[in-house]
Amino acid sequence: MNSTSEKQRLKSSKRQLATVIDLNKCMGCQSCTVACKNIWTQRPGTEHMRWANVGTYPGRGYPRDWQSKGGGYDKQGRALQGQLINIVDAGDNLQFNHDEVLNHEDGQNARLEPRSADGQTAKWGYNWDEDQASGKWPNAFFFYLPRKCNHCSNAPCIDACSRNAISKRDDGVVLIDQDRCTGHRHCVEACPYKMIYFNPATKRSEKCIECFPRIDKGIAPACNRQCVGRTRAYGYLDDKDSQVYKLVRQWKVALPLHPEYGTEPNVYYVPPMSTYAYDSDGRLTDDMRIPLEVLEQYFGPAVHQALATLVAQRQQRKDGNPSQLMDILISKVWQDRFSEFTNEPV
Repeated sequence: MNSTSEKQRLKSSKRQLATVIDLNKCMGCQSCTVACKNIWTQRPGTEHMRWANVGTYPGRGYPRDWQSKGGGYDKQGRALQGQLINIVDAGDNLQFNHDEVLNHEDGQNARLEPRSADGQTAKWGYNWDEDQASGKWPNAFFFYLPRKCNHCSNAPCIDACSRNAISKRDDGVVLIDQDRCTGHRHCVEACPYKMIYFNPATKRSEKCIECFPRIDKGIAPACNRQCVGRTRAYGYLDDKDSQVYKLVRQWKVALPLHPEYGTEPNVYYVPPMSTYAYDSDGRLTDDMRIPLEVLEQYFGPAVHQALATLVAQRQQRKDGNPSQLMDILISKVWQDRFSEFTNEPV
């Protein structure tokens, strides 16, 4: 078997699991981040890793400046050169002088001073720019963007791995075989979303595993299940009864992040509609504060039609008429969001 056909085999799957996240409901509470970190990254070498994370956008994001570090494919399907991320980019392992501030009766003079893992003054940390707005007064704006591995249908990490250690399961989940991985980190460079991290303790690459021990038992991934705002839907893209199918395929209001990267990602977003903007006289207008060109940079040109559909269906509900789309997005019954993955965690 030649290398090309072997890579195609590693990237193939019978079905594809996907997540949809409604950015109109995400409030940046970090419940998904904490749920993931408590389960999967409590081991030596994972202190800097947040397989699930929520950033404030437009912004530098997490890992820092990930959108400018390359990877993915060009329009002709050719691999693009990517860059490595370091521990500081990935949030560092900040240490705080809690004992000095809290336990030595010097609280009036001592101040919390974060230090990096090597004891130096911290230069960056997770959500360093949290809640920093873009735009100009009085029309400042930002939105929260939860991220995790996209378990891409055309995963560049699989193509880049020199050890064939990365592959898809039949349900579309992309995993790294820790026994085969030798830490070359070509996968880190290749991923344009920078959702793969290097563990300096094990000398291996690690990433989101989609909580596959949970989904094998009919339980939704922790980041999705623990979302307190019911922002997320989960299921198979070919399941016409699932909210994932209806939002992505039927209504076409859930869009991939940076589709131009050519990876066919399987985390989809309902774009934020934002609040209304003020004019120069301080009067509310019918324009949204978040400029459409900003959203197009993230979600591509399809964002225009998606927003138009959302506005029309919201107005339909306001007029007292039924709207299946609004019922899906409101989601009064949480089980409806997770298709067949509604079993209780043990």
